Amino acid sequence: MAQEEIIFPNNIRNIRASKGMKMTELARRANLSLSAVSKIEKGVRRLNQKQLLNVCTILGCKLSDIFIHESDSVAQNWQNEIKRRLTDNEDSGLKIFGSGLRKIRQRSEKTIARAAKDAKMTLSVYHKIEVGQREVYENEIDVLAHAFGYTASELFDEIAKLYKAGELTKQIDKVKERVKSVLEPVNPMSGLDIRGSLYGAQLYDNARKKLVPVFGKPAGKAIKLKKSDETMIIAPTALEGRKGIYAVIPNSKRLGGFIPESSYVFVDSNTTPSVGDLAVCINSDFDKLSSEDVVNAQIVVVRQDAHGKMFGHISNPDEKVSGKTLHKVVMIVMQ
Repeated sequence: MAQEEIIFPNNIRNIRASKGMKMTELARRANLSLSAVSKIEKGVRRLNQKQLLNVCTILGCKLSDIFIHESDSVAQNWQNEIKRRLTDNEDSGLKIFGSGLRKIRQRSEKTIARAAKDAKMTLSVYHKIEVGQREVYENEIDVLAHAFGYTASELFDEIAKLYKAGELTKQIDKVKERVKSVLEPVNPMSGLDIRGSLYGAQLYDNARKKLVPVFGKPAGKAIKLKKSDETMIIAPTALEGRKGIYAVIPNSKRLGGFIPESSYVFVDSNTTPSVGDLAVCINSDFDKLSSEDVVNAQIVVVRQDAHGKMFGHISNPDEKVSGKTLHKVVMIVMQ
């Protein structure tokens, strides 16, 4: 574990195995090398947002299924390793060394990416050295020192000087709090309950801001709507991070073809449409739906009757659609 540190503990291997899928197949379908998938499953390589979404689609699982929870076997190993480093590093001087290195980097006005490149390290490895979460090997000391124009001896002397002057204390305390927050992550604000997740809470929240759930798909003459995150797509930039947004796949034939089949209709559940707006009309109270309920919906044009009551209208053929919920369509994007 000293050479390859767990940075993304996950359930991908277990989910893949439960589907009877070989690693080679996942690698092929995800357009990744076998080595990359192996490292991702071991937790020593991260997934970016698009890769994470793609893996969920391939495995047919929800985003929240990917992340480990306290009951998962890998969780204990990962948490114990982080705690071990926290304890060991208090006495080994790694926190002092890392904080001193960071102070020197900041003083030299180098970005962390530049420092990592100059030290011939990955950004992840260099960052872990700065926060005192990774052992530093003898052959790495000279490279780190050279990256800042020092010899190894000069680098140690400079860090010792900073420590004695009290310039590293505040930084070390900040690092402690940051590592502690990884062990005790905050609950996500996404509305999904993944409390007890050791790693997933913060990452899920970050990923979720860039994703939108697909609640509705065509089924006969209607759209079957299910308030679930089983299928998710990347949000258009203008809608990224906006609460209450979901997508439906339109029933183009029922709409007379004015919305292309290969498109997503993005809907704002927090906005009541006005007369003339395009909207999703749902035959149930949206707020009372559970993630297991399946109800009918239609994409409609909002009209108003003589009594001022709004309703939905579909042409081809003309039909008045009544429902308990109307949500405004805010964007249509081709797939």
